[in-house]
Amino acid sequence: MQQGAVIAAGRQTSTPTRRLLLLAPALLFLAVFLVAPMLGLFRTSFYPGNRSFGASGFSLHQYVKFLSDSYYLGVLAETIGFGIASAFVSLLVGFPIGYSLARLPREKRRWRLIVVILPLTLSLVVVVFGWLVLLGRTGLANAILIGLGLVDEPQRLLFNRTAVLVVLVQQFLPFMILSVMSVVTQISPALEQAAANLRANRFTTFRRIVVPLAMPGILSGLTLVFILSASAFITPRLIGGARVQMVGSLIFEQVLAILNWPFGAAMAFVLLVLTLAVTIAVNMALAGRFYGKGLARAR
Repeated sequence: MQQGAVIAAGRQTSTPTRRLLLLAPALLFLAVFLVAPMLGLFRTSFYPGNRSFGASGFSLHQYVKFLSDSYYLGVLAETIGFGIASAFVSLLVGFPIGYSLARLPREKRRWRLIVVILPLTLSLVVVVFGWLVLLGRTGLANAILIGLGLVDEPQRLLFNRTAVLVVLVQQFLPFMILSVMSVVTQISPALEQAAANLRANRFTTFRRIVVPLAMPGILSGLTLVFILSASAFITPRLIGGARVQMVGSLIFEQVLAILNWPFGAAMAFVLLVLTLAVTIAVNMALAGRFYGKGLARAR
């Protein structure tokens, strides 16, 4: 009996150690290639000058410069607007697709999932250049419009906010579809059938049963699409051109074109704080929604 107790105690004490050993390679990788560069970039954002090599000192000049300039604040507001717009457009388009995929049998769902995930396997640059060809003056979109007699000459479909929004939605729509589908698959169809038996129409069933139960997937999808859209820089730079500016493209310009690393680092951390604030707010909303209901029921 004593020997068995000793063996059991040894197993209990060794379990946390084994877990740490299993996590050690991943934690080391993240510390070296994510945490350390971010700390270096964070320190760079407090340099007072325009150069980071050989610089010294500590100043909030870069953050004050960004937050006190109406141009940069306007770009930040436009970035937030693009993130919100692309998130809700993706929800309107992606929720019906995710719901229909969740209600399909597994065999049929598998092949349709491949179609949804396939765009994610392509390089973002390839996708953007495909849209440049598609929306160009001699592209397919203008050819269809002229062929249908809707316009007499090629239209400028690029370098505007609508084009940027369309491309952002196309790029990040799979994340919304997968987020919604993963939650709806856990909702029993019997609940919808019970609502129908109680004389509830489809809209009432959707509003009072499907949407509340699918809310975790909806909020997760909104958060993912918002963060990815707000941090995009290739799409606004190539599709929007000089007419559409977002924080990501400004960071790209400051770091690689102007070589003003301190100011670019400050803008990057402003954008990081913004996305983290959205993530925390969504998590708090989810926690308040579900844990609050659980405490209310327990009482």
